[in-house]
Parts: sequence; C-alpha cells; structure tokens
Amino acid sequence: MRTEAHELPFRLALATLRRLLSPPECAACEARLGAPAVFCSPCAQTVSRSDCDRSVVAYAQYGGAVAEALRRFKYGDRSDLARPLGGLLRRGIEGNAPGSVDAVVPVPLHRRRLVERGYNQSALLAREVSDALRIPVLHALSRGRDTPQQALLDAVARRENVRDAFALARGQNVHGRRVLLVDDVATTGATLGECRRVLLEGGAAAVIAAVVAIAER
Repeated sequence: MRTEAHELPFRLALATLRRLLSPPECAACEARLGAPAVFCSPCAQTVSRSDCDRSVVAYAQYGGAVAEALRRFKYGDRSDLARPLGGLLRRGIEGNAPGSVDAVVPVPLHRRRLVERGYNQSALLAREVSDALRIPVLHALSRGRDTPQQALLDAVARRENVRDAFALARGQNVHGRRVLLVDDVATTGATLGECRRVLLEGGAAAVIAAVVAIAER
C-alpha cells in the first residue's frame, strides 16, 4: 500500500497532465487565452514590475494578478502554474542577478507540509530556472521545524519563527558554489535571510535570492 509521501510524484504528474490537455488560460483568473501568455490583458495591467533590490531579485511587486496566481499556485493545488510563473522568475533574473551562478537551491518545506500540499512550490520554480539556465538543482537545505505560516505573523515574529529552522541537508555540498536561492514570494525577507545564512556558513561562495514577487517594504 502506497503512503501519502509515495503518492506525491503521481499527484503532481496527474495535475500537470490535466492542465496541459486543457486550453491555455490566464494564471490569475482562468480566462481563455488566444495566444501564449501568462495573464489575460486585463490581469496583465495589474502587474507592477519590481525594481532590483540589493538583496532579492524579483520579477514583480506582490499584488494584482501576480499575487492571485501565486496564491492559486501555492494553496490551490495548481502545480501546473510552476511553468508560467517560473518563466516570470527567469525574466526577473535576466539582467538583474549579479554575476553567474552554478547551482539553484529551493527553500524547503517541512515534510508534513509537503505531504499536505502535495508539492514544494519553490522546488518546482527552481526546476524551471534550472532548465533555463542549464545548472543543477541542489536540495541543499532541510527544514527541521514545522513552523507556523509566515503569512500569519508580523515582521518580528517572522524572524523568530524561522530562526534555526533550516540546516544543510545531509550529503549536500555547497562549498565554493555561487548559489541562486529560489522562493515564490519575499515579504520581510526573514526566510530568505535565514536560508542565506545557513548556506554561507556551509561554505557557499555567494547566495543570490530570487523570487517571483516581492512585497513593498
């Protein structure tokens, strides 16, 4: 009898196949699209591109159609949105990420949260970036504590919530590597900051964080 953990790849493949066989639709509102695009015209008008941040590279500000698409991707069992949102992430990285990188590292989920959701949205985005940049994905981080959702906490509580929640995964080596750390959204930067600290202490030469969207600070 297969366990829930063993069923994750099957669930992911089934959801992706179902959406691939459907007509193209807007990632935010599901309107039918007549040409390849991420958003329909009305939704696209709500997208505000992000200025390059010193610590985080992002495609857009968190809001409008981008926020809705990310909510559906993360909480709505829409793993298929990894492809269009990963495309936006790549566009944010192009010309903005300082220097070259040689590995992509996703922010990890705790095992219990992974089983509940069925996939790690950051890992799916990392795979899209990996394919485009032709560099490997390293699952170099593990999440030892099942922390409360960051979205429910204020800035101070977010930093405390993720303190010492991450560690280098067993058997992973980031020594001397320039790492692209990938997540879906950055708000206060607490999660990315803690992951960056762990990677640098583990010997990474540099860590560049990249997200689809960043909240205004």
